Amino acid sequence: MPDKIRVGIVGATVTQGGSGWGANAHVPAIKLLPEYELKAVCTSREETAQASKEKFGAELAFHDINDMAAHPDIDLIVVSVRVPWHRDLVMAGLKAGKPVFCEWPLGANLAEAEEMNNLAKEKSLRTMVGLQARSDPSVMYARDLVAQGQIGEVLTASLSVVSGAQLVRGPGRIWQGQRSNGANTFTISGGHAFDAMCAILGEFDDVEGRLSTRIKNWQTEEGQPVPVDSPDVISFAGALQSGAEVAVHIASVPSNPVGSVLTIYGTEGALTMRGGMNIGNNQLAVGKGKDPLTEMEVPDKYKLAPEGTPPGPPRNVAQAYVRAADAWAAGETFSPDFELAVVRHKLIDAIERSAAEGKAVKVAH
Repeated sequence: MPDKIRVGIVGATVTQGGSGWGANAHVPAIKLLPEYELKAVCTSREETAQASKEKFGAELAFHDINDMAAHPDIDLIVVSVRVPWHRDLVMAGLKAGKPVFCEWPLGANLAEAEEMNNLAKEKSLRTMVGLQARSDPSVMYARDLVAQGQIGEVLTASLSVVSGAQLVRGPGRIWQGQRSNGANTFTISGGHAFDAMCAILGEFDDVEGRLSTRIKNWQTEEGQPVPVDSPDVISFAGALQSGAEVAVHIASVPSNPVGSVLTIYGTEGALTMRGGMNIGNNQLAVGKGKDPLTEMEVPDKYKLAPEGTPPGPPRNVAQAYVRAADAWAAGETFSPDFELAVVRHKLIDAIERSAAEGKAVKVAH
């Protein structure tokens, strides 16, 4: 990688009205980081590519991913579009020999994720995946507190993730109602949260799960009903590789969602985390012995995004970009990468198989 990593992003599209993750999270993060340069944007049409280039201050505009991936002034391809499009765009970048940062979920299913990861390994290319909760300061601090024995040996943990259901959706989100598209309550709000939990506690050995679709229809903005088969209530339990027993509940509800709460109990204390997990603004508290839970201030060494980085979506994305640049400069592997994404997809696959078969299953490793 050169001194300044020149980024070409697919998905920062001005016609999205600023609502897209590429425009809201990646662009502001990249523009604040001295290690990176927003070199190019790529959209599906020439006119939107040119408009996005002007809007975001990029030097180059493309409407064909192959042209952008082949350009010698692009060092890193960022894919931030709908999940069903990930595979083709990522593969184009990898086939051109370029490192790729793909948003989460990496693929619409495990097979797609494995295909992308295998090609990246075959070509010895660096990769990133948008599981940015692993770069959240409070998550990194909680991981170290647990590893250092702050609460003793971990006995058990619980995670609750309750998000707001969007029952009326425009064309940019209505497609998520189809489970086969791979982007839903389970994989996104749930996936980000239980990946943060695994970052702190380690991976599952076995799981037993249940999946249900309780809200069976959404509406278009024009009031037309659309059938839904994506799960919106998910529960699973299992043992981590450490032996700790864990229970997880994920749901999307129309009224008064409570957000995410992770609680970890050890032989010498307890730790809780509340907040947005991958978005940030998490509150971390620890209680030793019989002492009450006390909020912990995250040390500055975990805060990597430069001063002035906006809160919300850009913050942890910027944290991830900084961590990746530091790792690559040191000749080290960055995580979360495609390899880690496959691990997460394998957990999702195991939970789905358990729910379908009605029994506990081992998680593939």
